[in-house]
Amino acid sequence: MDRIKNPFNPGAGSKPPALVGRDQIIEEATIQIKRANLGNSIRAQMLLGLRGVGKTVLLNHISTIAEENKHVITVIESNEDIELVAVLQSEIQQLLRKLSVIENVKDKVLRAFSVAKSFFSTFNIDIGGISIEIEPEFGTADSGRLESDLAQLFVVIGEVAKAANRPWSIFIDEVQYLKSSDLSALIVALHRCSQKNLPILFFGAGLPQVAAMSGDAKSYAERLFAYPSIGALPVDEAKKAIQEPIEKLNEHITDDALDEIVKYTKGYPYFLQEWGAEIWNAGIEQMPITQQDVIQASKSVFYKLDNGFFNVRLDRLTNKEKDYVIAMAKLGNGPYKSGDIANYLGKRNSELGNVRAKIIEKGMIYSPSYGELDFTVPLFDDFLRRKFVNTP
Repeated sequence: MDRIKNPFNPGAGSKPPALVGRDQIIEEATIQIKRANLGNSIRAQMLLGLRGVGKTVLLNHISTIAEENKHVITVIESNEDIELVAVLQSEIQQLLRKLSVIENVKDKVLRAFSVAKSFFSTFNIDIGGISIEIEPEFGTADSGRLESDLAQLFVVIGEVAKAANRPWSIFIDEVQYLKSSDLSALIVALHRCSQKNLPILFFGAGLPQVAAMSGDAKSYAERLFAYPSIGALPVDEAKKAIQEPIEKLNEHITDDALDEIVKYTKGYPYFLQEWGAEIWNAGIEQMPITQQDVIQASKSVFYKLDNGFFNVRLDRLTNKEKDYVIAMAKLGNGPYKSGDIANYLGKRNSELGNVRAKIIEKGMIYSPSYGELDFTVPLFDDFLRRKFVNTP
């Protein structure tokens, strides 16, 4: 098969050729976007799931829908070093410039620039992009308390968006990396705008622990956000994700071959793309693609994943942290009780608290329920067993 025509996209956040199994989530997001256009009450969404389930793809897809519905969008990818206020400085300037071309809201935009100048000056953020002719509005968003100031700034921007009939949709990926103070301030700001029925809509994506993080930041977060769970695809949808792109290019794959792919990938979208891409590139000359073709190509997939995707993540851990996750894998399939891991390592559970916290902070494991842990990266336990248990 022609490698140039390979339809599969195993890159991080790359849109797959067939976006399947997420119709309900997309439909609900579209409803919220259109409700914002009508001035109706809206509910923020936080997409939760493990790595490789397609959260970023969904977030990007929803942002496109928002743009198509005349929303002004802000897209932020969070990381361990992000300062939310600093990132918002340039994003809010761009937002206000876009709204400033609308004739009937120019006065409101000028006031919003003035409040923004006051806000960012208070938090010692460079305001070089805001004209020096604009005076800061003293007494608004300049108390130095991030929660109250960000809320005041968002309300002013929300009033502009409402007058312009151009809702503002904010998209933040990897929410788990936000500092607790930043997340708390964002929740307060969104809550204030929701109370005033202002058209500021939020879509976030992150690891499963984000739900607990949000609740810890503000107890009302569970009512402010909907938390759609993004998981592995059901068997039929996982098969469709492979079969449709292949058949669209007039090639064919057997049911046994599809079963084999689902067995290896467990229905996780990222791995489906890896297997699809490798099988296509394997140079299979005789159609259809068979179970044996998949088995043969899988050797190459595992080699690439083990030496790239998985190993890169393992290398982020210290030796003690590696010992901890290897112990988890040696106990079998998760979730794992933290006490069992400690017993396996010959330690008291309390002795491992710092190690456990660091691994969670690095986004490698999470707690699905009290006293339990599991990997945030699907199939990572299989990789660890291949590397540290099953090797001679």
